[in-house]
Amino acid sequence: MTQTTGPDAPRASPRGSFLDEVKDAVTPRATLLVVGVVALHLLFIASYVGALHDPKPKDVPFGVVAPGAAARQTVARLEKLPGSPLDPRTVADAATARKQIMNREIDGALIVSPSGATDTLLVATGGGKVLAATLVTLTTTLQKSEARTLRTLDVVPADREDANGLSSFYLAVGWCVGGYLCASIMVISSGAGSSTPRRAVIRLLAMVAVGIVGGLGGALIVGPVLGALPGGVAAYWGLGALIIFAVGAATLAFQGVFGLAGVGLVILLVVILGNPSAGGALPPPLLPPFWRAIGPALPPGAGTWAARSIAYFQGNDMTAALLVLSAWAVGGVVVTLLAAALRTRRRTA
Repeated sequence: MTQTTGPDAPRASPRGSFLDEVKDAVTPRATLLVVGVVALHLLFIASYVGALHDPKPKDVPFGVVAPGAAARQTVARLEKLPGSPLDPRTVADAATARKQIMNREIDGALIVSPSGATDTLLVATGGGKVLAATLVTLTTTLQKSEARTLRTLDVVPADREDANGLSSFYLAVGWCVGGYLCASIMVISSGAGSSTPRRAVIRLLAMVAVGIVGGLGGALIVGPVLGALPGGVAAYWGLGALIIFAVGAATLAFQGVFGLAGVGLVILLVVILGNPSAGGALPPPLLPPFWRAIGPALPPGAGTWAARSIAYFQGNDMTAALLVLSAWAVGGVVVTLLAAALRTRRRTA
């Protein structure tokens, strides 16, 4: 019996080789990563569509200037609007209403004329054009039912180069992206498990440098280069450096505790939850309750609020936003150093 050799010889059956390759590729780690990515993209869709698909005003701080009993009657009518879109309160006079709008205490005010049939609505498109338009619609409807007319006065107008009032939002988001991308690259390039206290300090110092450079770059782009936002370069520079470092330090902290999975957690907090709740496309009073509640506590929301304050409100009402960003920065530094120390101690033990 002879055996055929050479190119015409029958090949051995590859049975089992494909299955072996599948088993090698589909490891528990790879499976978890794929499941995590699928979960993140579904959460992305749910978060953005859930936050932005159906804007409805809720308890918008709103002033009423009117003489005597007319003020109480107007406030009562506004409080009875379906869905409670406004949170009206009496204001002493028009000058006080303007001051409160500039201080970001209220988002608009209705000045009722004591003698004529034409009232004045004060709005601030610098705080969000969609919100200003919503206030115009609400008060116009109310005035028509009372057989009165309305004129609108924009006391904090958005810059003409900031067409949709979104430049401050995109600026803050860009700084956030710079923070978590730089921190992620530093860790991925050397491995999340290789962190030591010394290396953690070096990474944090690198984030300081990135914050200084990126903050200045963003300030120059929106200011002298594009003229997209009014406000001083120095103020934007400081804000940008803080945002970049806060997000970068937080990213290092998450990666120090959770390894590479920390990147996904940062994306969840900053991109999936933070961006739609930041008050960019829709100002906070137009967001659903969940997103309106979490937005101010996350870097994109705090950064957007502070950037708008610099651009249009003379830097008023920034303290809370700066404290939030500082808390992320300090917390990120502390957790990053502790995680590196504990990891080194376990390796030594």
